[in-house]
Amino acid sequence: MKKIISAKDVEALLRQGKSADAIAADAILTPSAKDLLKSARPGGRVVSSSAAATMIKSQGPISASSSQSDLDAFFRTADMEELKEQICDVGRRMWQRAYVDGNGGNIAIRVADDLALCTPTLVSKGFMKPADLCLVDLDGNQKAGEKKRTSEILMHLEIMKRQPRAKATAHCHPPHATAYAVAGVEPPTCMIPEIEVFIGKVPIAPYRTPGTPEMGKLVADLVDKHNTVLMGNHGAVSWSHLTVEDAYFKMEILEAYCRTIWVASQLGTPLKTMDPSQLKDLLNIKQNLGIPDPRFGLKECELCDNQEWRPGVTCAVPPHDEVADVAKDSSSEAAVQAITDQIMAKLAAK
Repeated sequence: MKKIISAKDVEALLRQGKSADAIAADAILTPSAKDLLKSARPGGRVVSSSAAATMIKSQGPISASSSQSDLDAFFRTADMEELKEQICDVGRRMWQRAYVDGNGGNIAIRVADDLALCTPTLVSKGFMKPADLCLVDLDGNQKAGEKKRTSEILMHLEIMKRQPRAKATAHCHPPHATAYAVAGVEPPTCMIPEIEVFIGKVPIAPYRTPGTPEMGKLVADLVDKHNTVLMGNHGAVSWSHLTVEDAYFKMEILEAYCRTIWVASQLGTPLKTMDPSQLKDLLNIKQNLGIPDPRFGLKECELCDNQEWRPGVTCAVPPHDEVADVAKDSSSEAAVQAITDQIMAKLAAK
């Protein structure tokens, strides 16, 4: 069986003063180990990126077509165990914030060009263990792991295939954000800086049965220009070019925003928005961070368009001058008048 070399293994070699030549020619390197080798200085000399690339190519990277023994070994490397811990941590945070219930929600991270680590089916995200996680290829075929992979992984994989920068994905059901998805109302824009910089406009993908290829394709159609998408009558999904935690952060930002806007809409006064020039400043920051937004390049007059947004209907008693006159029953009026006349006649007789 070929040996799997992780980033920690490379670090150990470098601390011992050994060069990359100490790595066996047929060893398989994890993605993070490859990155480390490209910039490492083993034995006091710099390994150029071209030399490292040649060395990696000769060893052969891990992929969905690797042997089962190699995949099993890769699945158990220190790097993979660390990613499993990160996914379990994010799952607990989702559960603690009531973003998921039962066994809802799922998380995935790309670990090779055509492999992803993901959550299992029928396991609460609040109580997952590293041993529960699964390794799948980009078509959803399970390659390693004792538990069965989540049925909704197909959506995550469609995102990764459609958006090459998508490294990690997170899906859950945050209540206030999901309320917008159920109502079919896109959250308004130009109100709070954090969501503008880290997310932006949040579109709604039409409902399809969860776990089906159709659902995945409808969401994937939107991820080229959006890193967070509401799923009609279902929940929300986000992707990150950085980490699992960063994908999850977008859920916290989205839910906090939707809750704030919902509360503000109950205060009986029009909500104030930032002006287009202020939003343009935020978009410049966002573009420098490498976060996608379909509003890049738009004119200022096109930036803050909330015409289709409607806050929730306010339940209130209308003012007296707006109350419509109630149609009066003529027979009832006559009866009341007759009783009144009788009372007044008796009073007069006294």
